[in-house]
This record gives sequence, C-alpha cells and structure tokens, in this order.
Amino acid sequence: MAFQHSHAYRLARIATVAGMAFATVPAFAQVTPAPGNVQATPQAHGTTISLADLAERVMPAVVNIAAVTTSETRGRNLPQLPQLGPDTPFGDLFEEFFNRRGRGGEQGQNQNQPPQQRRSQSAGSGFVVDPSGLVVTNNHVIGDANEITVVFSDGLRLKAEVIGKDTKVDLALLRVKHDKPLPFVKFGDSDKMRIGDPVMAIGNPFGLGGSVSSGIVSARNRDINQGPYDTYIQTDAAINKGNSGGPLFNMAGEVIGINTAILSPTGGSVGIGFAVPSSLATNIVDQLREFGETRRGWLGVRIQNVDDAAAEALGLGTARGALIAGIDEKGPAKPAGLEVGDVIVKFDGKDVKDSRELPRIVAGTAVGKDVPIQVMRKGKELNKTVKLARLEDGEKVQQAAANKPAGEPAKPVTASALGLEFSAQNDDLRKRYSIKDGLKGVVITKVDANSNAADKRILVGELVVEVGQEPVNSPEDVTKRLDALKKEGKKSALLLVSNAQGEVRFVAVTMS
Repeated sequence: MAFQHSHAYRLARIATVAGMAFATVPAFAQVTPAPGNVQATPQAHGTTISLADLAERVMPAVVNIAAVTTSETRGRNLPQLPQLGPDTPFGDLFEEFFNRRGRGGEQGQNQNQPPQQRRSQSAGSGFVVDPSGLVVTNNHVIGDANEITVVFSDGLRLKAEVIGKDTKVDLALLRVKHDKPLPFVKFGDSDKMRIGDPVMAIGNPFGLGGSVSSGIVSARNRDINQGPYDTYIQTDAAINKGNSGGPLFNMAGEVIGINTAILSPTGGSVGIGFAVPSSLATNIVDQLREFGETRRGWLGVRIQNVDDAAAEALGLGTARGALIAGIDEKGPAKPAGLEVGDVIVKFDGKDVKDSRELPRIVAGTAVGKDVPIQVMRKGKELNKTVKLARLEDGEKVQQAAANKPAGEPAKPVTASALGLEFSAQNDDLRKRYSIKDGLKGVVITKVDANSNAADKRILVGELVVEVGQEPVNSPEDVTKRLDALKKEGKKSALLLVSNAQGEVRFVAVTMS
C-alpha cells in the first residue's frame, strides 16, 4: 500500500495491491546444501560474478503471499472489477478508479441499500525460516486479511494462519502446514554488513514471482520516519511493489534484511530501497513465535535529542546521549531514581549516541531485567539500575488528557527575556490557555517572531518550568536565573518547557 508525502517523491510500502492475479513465485532452498548441491558462494565466470548458484539454492524458500480481505460496503449495485492477468501492473489504479466511481464515493451512494461484500486483494513476498512452516513477511502485506495463501516456486499453495504481528517494525509471522519439511533459509548478522557489500533480493514485484535483483548496501541505519525503531538498510538492488516482505540476502545465502519500503517518484524502483535489518527482526520473530505478540522493554521516560547548544548548557562537552524530558509516574525509571534533565549516555553497557538509539536498545532488552544505566546530571556522571517493565503494558496505562476550551485574556506581563514575555500563573491565564491543573512554572504570554526562542518553536501559552535545571515559579525567578547563567559564562540557557497538558521538553535558547 502506498502512502504519499508532500514532496515530489513517494515513500511507498511495496506490496502490490488490488485486483492483481498472483503468479507462482520461486521461493527459498535449505541453507544446508545436500550432497552434490551447488556451492553457497557466487562463482566467477571470466570477469563477471554469477549469482546463479546462490539464487538457485535459496529461491525454493522464497514465497508469494496472496492476501484477500472481505468487507461490507453500502451503495448502489457496483460494477465488477475487470479480471487482470498476472502480467498487469495496474490493478491498484483500477481499484482506485472503481472506488471513486461507486465504492465509498458520493456518486450513486444509497444508504438504504443492504450491505454488499467487497473483496480486495494484495500481493507481496515472504520467506520460510523453519521447515515446519514458519513464514516471515511484512505486516502491511497481510493487513487485516481474511484469507492468506502462501505460494511456493513449485506451484504448491498452502493456506496460512497469522501467528503474530508487529505494527511498529512492520513484520508478521505466518504458519503453513505441510506433510513434508519445507525449504527454508536462516537469518544472518546484518550488523556485519558494510556499505558497499553485495546483496541479492528475491520477491514478487508487480506480480512477477521469483524475480531476482542484485546490488549493494547503499547505507545503514536509515531513519525514514516510519516508526520508533527505524534503522533500515538502504540498498540499490531493484525493489518494487510486491517485493514487500521478501528477503535481502548476503552472499552466503543468509537473510540480512526484509524488504519493506522504497523511495520513488512513481512507485517503481529508482535504486532507493529499504529493508528491516535482521539484527532488529530476529528478536521480534522469536517473540512472535513464542508468545504470538511482542514483549518489548519499557523504561518509562520521554526523551529528546541533545544538540550542540543543549550539550553546552548541560556541560556534556559533545552532543551525545538521550535527554530525559519527562518521566512516567508509573514507569520503572521513577523508582530507579532517574530525573528530568538527566542525559542517558550508556544503557546496559551500550553507548547511547543519540535519542534515536535508546528506544531500540531498550525495546530489545528483556522485560524484568535489572539494567545498569549511566547518566549525566548537572555535569556529573551517575550510575543507576532499573528493572525494565513491558512496553505494551505501559502503553495501556498512558492516556493523553483532553484540552480545555479557551477563555478570557491574560493579565499584563511582568517580565521579558530571551525574546519571551512571562507572567505568573493565575486563573485567567490558566483558563485562557487551557493549562492543566497542578502544573508549575511561568506562563509565556508573548514570543518575538525574530528570536531564537521562536526558531526553537516555543509557543505562547506554554510554561517555563526550569531555567538552567533550576525550578522557576515567577518571572523574577526567570530573570535572576538567566543573570546567574550569564555570570557562569554560559552561551545558552537550557529551559524546561511544558505545554498546557504537562508534556515537557528541553530547549536550549541562545542568550545575547
């Protein structure tokens, strides 16, 4: 399913969608070659490296995924979609056209008509990871399908059941049953892959099952803003719609990535594809296999990145770590003694380079484990130990508070600094800006549009809770604390800013 971005390019999930017939796909072969089987490594023929032996060995374990979703719609009698052959890459365009002309559009809609059954189809790829019939694919390939069929390279078709899904990393684990062991492949170590290493992809692009493409690792640890654990492998191996869920191999025939998304102006390959690395996927697949769900570690903090200005204000030297901007009252961080303003620089023995790394490290750590954490607090290094809770339990506890309606205007300001004007809290201001009861701090009543504070997106109606990691309760507290920071030689003031609902973040504002 494709999703649009505002710029000219499209970042697309790469399942082939709607009305497309499903061609038979070559799948993978066993990792351990039988006597007389082909070698595992590519073979040189003159000056050309052939991947034929490698492809032949692993293709029997690569499968096509055909998913059918049945839902009810209301409206006039709708025309049937044309039957499209396996070589037609325009099924999704026909589906969109018929949707607009009658399925959910305004034309001809009649709510008094009885509900009608609508069938939508999608095609993607997958691979067998266990001879008993465990199949890995992308979650978006199967979605909420009522019927899933796995098609092997020899034409074998097996119905599949969903063992578990993970929406955050877009993975799903399926099970098929057969009276014989199935060909399978194993995961490799994506952390050992380097930029420039050769890779091979196999999948079902545009319904053309068993297509093989090759390329290199173009980049690692790509964040494409699709989830909290983005750390994709980028490759120039041709990946298109329908390759979703298919494997990305190293030259030993090990799966080091699951092809998931592409960046493209048209939805076709332009040499920028993204795969979930095996280092992230293997733990998720193991959890889905054992529990039917994920069980991620949870620290119970809200974090933000440390930029150069914040690092200077915090006395870190260089920008590093994850800055704690909020602590869940019912999370494990609070009893462990972590505080807002702490910078986590090491977690369970692993260096935390930036705030992107910490969620992935925490999520991959066992629930209930006592984890050593190293933090920087006001320029000093401290060691803490936290017993991790389960993220999924924490998500059930966390609920966002609703905003209150706006009301009367604020009272006159009593102080200004940093391009901001402040006022002590009062009933009028709390009502006007819908400030949640019990919040502490000084209300921001004006922001100079040309100030550094405006550049940092500080807004009217927010509260300054701390200045330089010291609490402030009045405009006078703010100005006195800023004067003290200037005397200390600080170039930036680290403000703890809260929105009206109590969600806080640190902002380093330049002092002129």
